[in-house]
Amino acid sequence: QVQVVESGGGSVQAGGSLTLSCAASAYTGSSLCMAWFRQTPGSLREGVASIDSDGSTTYADSVKGRFTISQDNAKNILYLQMNSLKPEDTAMYYCAADPLTNYGGSCPTLSEALFLWPEFGHWGQGIQVTVSS
Repeated sequence: QVQVVESGGGSVQAGGSLTLSCAASAYTGSSLCMAWFRQTPGSLREGVASIDSDGSTTYADSVKGRFTISQDNAKNILYLQMNSLKPEDTAMYYCAADPLTNYGGSCPTLSEALFLWPEFGHWGQGIQVTVSS
């Protein structure tokens, strides 16, 4: 069973920065596919950023150039560095993970994870990020 816990959210003024962290427990020696998502009340959950097993990254167009995803593979910790924050970045941010072995060695794309992981992935409880203008 994979357990996921996010930390690091909070409130910041527009233009500021925050770093989110996500710690995922997994079977010893196993690798995880991990990604960040966000959701605002009344809206669908959207993919923010993902990182593949080879370190390649994918970002939503709305955060490209401002957000950076990174991962400590040894510890299964995922980070999201968020710079130049905008009020429209205000949302509940979720980290999700799933064992790499479920995908034949290559993690799902951000779009694929958004489709598959609500049912098959492992999610944290979410953490609020609020950006004021």
